[in-house]
Amino acid sequence: MLKFITKLFGGSKSEKDVQLLMPIVVKANVFFKQYETLDNDALRAKTTEFKSRIQAHLTGIDADIEAQKTAAEALPETDIHGKDDIYQQIDKLKKERDKKIEEVLAEIQPEAFAVIKETARRFKENTVLSSTATPLDRELSVRKEYITIVGDQVEFKNTWPAGGGTVTWNMVHYDVQLIGGSVLHAGKIAEMATGEGKTLVSTLPAYLNALAGEGVHIVTVNDYLARRDSEWNGTIFEWLGLTVDCIDKHEPNSEARRKAYLADITYGTNNEFGFDYLRDNMVHNPAEMVQRKHHFAMVDEVDSVLIDDARTPLIISGPIGHQTGEQQFFELKPRIEKLVDAQKRATQHFLTEAKKKIAEGNDDPKDGGLALFRAHRGLPKNSALIKYLSEPGMRVKLQKTENYYLADQQREMPKADEELYFYIDEKNNSVELTDKGIQLITGSGEDPTFFILPDISLSLAGIDKDASLSADEKLHKKEIIINEYAVKADRIHTAQQLLKAYTLFDKDVEYVVMDGGVKIVDEQTGRILDGRRYSDGLHQAIEAKENVKIEAATQTYATVTLQNYFRMYHKLAGMTGTAETEAAELWDIYKLDVVSIPTNVVAIRKDDQDLVFKTKREKFGAVIDEIVKMREAGRPVLVGTTSVEVSELLSRMLRQKQIPHNVLNAKQHAREAQIVAEAGLAGAVTIATNMAGRGTDIKLGPGVKEAGGLAILGTERHESRRVDRQLRGRAGRQGDPGSSLFFVSLEDDLMRMFGSERIAKVMDFAGYKEGEVIQHSMITKSIERAQRKVEENNFGIRKQPCFVWRAFGLGFG
Repeated sequence: MLKFITKLFGGSKSEKDVQLLMPIVVKANVFFKQYETLDNDALRAKTTEFKSRIQAHLTGIDADIEAQKTAAEALPETDIHGKDDIYQQIDKLKKERDKKIEEVLAEIQPEAFAVIKETARRFKENTVLSSTATPLDRELSVRKEYITIVGDQVEFKNTWPAGGGTVTWNMVHYDVQLIGGSVLHAGKIAEMATGEGKTLVSTLPAYLNALAGEGVHIVTVNDYLARRDSEWNGTIFEWLGLTVDCIDKHEPNSEARRKAYLADITYGTNNEFGFDYLRDNMVHNPAEMVQRKHHFAMVDEVDSVLIDDARTPLIISGPIGHQTGEQQFFELKPRIEKLVDAQKRATQHFLTEAKKKIAEGNDDPKDGGLALFRAHRGLPKNSALIKYLSEPGMRVKLQKTENYYLADQQREMPKADEELYFYIDEKNNSVELTDKGIQLITGSGEDPTFFILPDISLSLAGIDKDASLSADEKLHKKEIIINEYAVKADRIHTAQQLLKAYTLFDKDVEYVVMDGGVKIVDEQTGRILDGRRYSDGLHQAIEAKENVKIEAATQTYATVTLQNYFRMYHKLAGMTGTAETEAAELWDIYKLDVVSIPTNVVAIRKDDQDLVFKTKREKFGAVIDEIVKMREAGRPVLVGTTSVEVSELLSRMLRQKQIPHNVLNAKQHAREAQIVAEAGLAGAVTIATNMAGRGTDIKLGPGVKEAGGLAILGTERHESRRVDRQLRGRAGRQGDPGSSLFFVSLEDDLMRMFGSERIAKVMDFAGYKEGEVIQHSMITKSIERAQRKVEENNFGIRKQPCFVWRAFGLGFG
């Protein structure tokens, strides 16, 4: 029905967007044919010609800006208001100048795209390109072995080093890539499937916009991709007379980094662009700044940068300068461990009681149902509880009880929590101590209010009313009360963070312990977030839990979020394989439109409906069986997991069956390129956390296409549909065969918290028994509804301050 309505109104939005861009593609291809007859010198001269046309178009407004500057400088220093009025006028003229740049670039676009495409063709079809040497050629030949000067001629080889290896240029732009380049130039997001050549697409708008001389920033998610892409594409730009650099190759605050920003095209990671901006705001002299105008940024993996990391503040920090309370974490740790152990015993008792009463038919929300609810509220990740809730009808009973206690503004909830030591709200990632818990961790003989904050306003008001005290005595008593309050608040906060560390953050899931420290694992990519720490003492609490050195607290010197940084650019664009599901958020926050670009060759990957199991044990067993089946068929298998813990569990299961495999997670990130290079070979098994290997193609080995291509097996649905699509997209590149299949259990976090009630009812109704599996489009849609619910929740969270920071010491500031 939806397809019929779309067709009735002339196609989908993306189809209409693509049709509007087709005239540019047609014109570009006409020029491409014309340029085939030009010699190398004439083709290279096009860059100078384009720059001259742009400058001619801007001559009038540039003269106006210079006249205004001259007028401002002519005013006396005392005329501040006069100067301010003129500079405001200059700012308006500069914005008008940016519009004029876009006007002239629109005229040049088809020709510029044709120049890049013809350059790519010549490098593909010739091992060496000769032309008249320019001063830039002579400068480059000193540093780059594949560029040589012979008399007044320069020779560029079509093989050069990139990303630690050697590449031979073998690409020429397809029409769909010209469409993608047009979308990027228009300041939009180009959604292109994996393997469709987004790196090559970026050369088109990068060259076109660099002609204006205002600088083009190409932003990547890690320094490997920044260095690789700057070297891979850089030669094409340099042959055409443009300068290229990568900020990640140079030290911060250095002359080399300042020079990198002056290049026509500058590559770098999102974090380094952001930190350079912060450092520039801390300099004493404008001459020390490294960045120039924020004109045009093109963001690779734009969903990762502008959605996943958007609200994560970049922070330059340094020592506080006075002693902080790291020792308190170790002092309070035994009390929290005692509390958690007591809660485990209590929840096990409630679960046993619930099983007994519900078996007798007593599931009343005030009796048997209450015992089950308390077990869930106390430790929702308890494996015995999760297993029990996967039994027919149990989750429905829990939901019924939860609804009872949530009713009437949670009036009855204190009765449910009074027998617990603390209660956990998994959906909101929070944990709260109860009165019973406070009593347990308050030592015998201690002040009973040791972990209770007093009402400081009442105490201060009482001192003010005491007429027997002098003004100095009142001040002294107030200082004592305020100091005691501060000490107690710090103690309670430390206990709260330790409790979070023990109940909400799991080793090898949210973080790993490596090199004697706690390192955060990115939930989206499965990569280690080097240098980042949880804020507000949480990271120190996890360090205490894991018995590693607790790093000293720091204070913030400068901070900015990526969201605010990238909104400073005159024009922002991005490319990714998956953005459509986040299109509303990208438009709402950045006014970035998402355009889905059709594939060059029709995708033939087969995406099967999810397989839903009752327990994780059954699910993982089925995953292993499917891996064996795929290997016997001669197909490579990529197994996607959501945590380090699951990847290592599957690895142990495969070792027991003596199946050779590679594991790619936060602990093996250094071997990423090597593992990904082997992932497409016949019979290869690769276990990877989420999007590990993103940005590199998995190329199929001999005989794999005939066997059915790469098989993607997802071991769990991620909270975000986008991450699942990214995993699926690893297979079926450029029309290759492939398949994807997700394995889900009712014990998975997503299913437990957001989606399994409806599915559980279906399974109960169908008489589902342990060991059986259900596969139906209705189930898959129910899972996607749960994901949408989480995405909406996460969008709300991203509008609030985030709790993850990246902290650098003074040496980086």
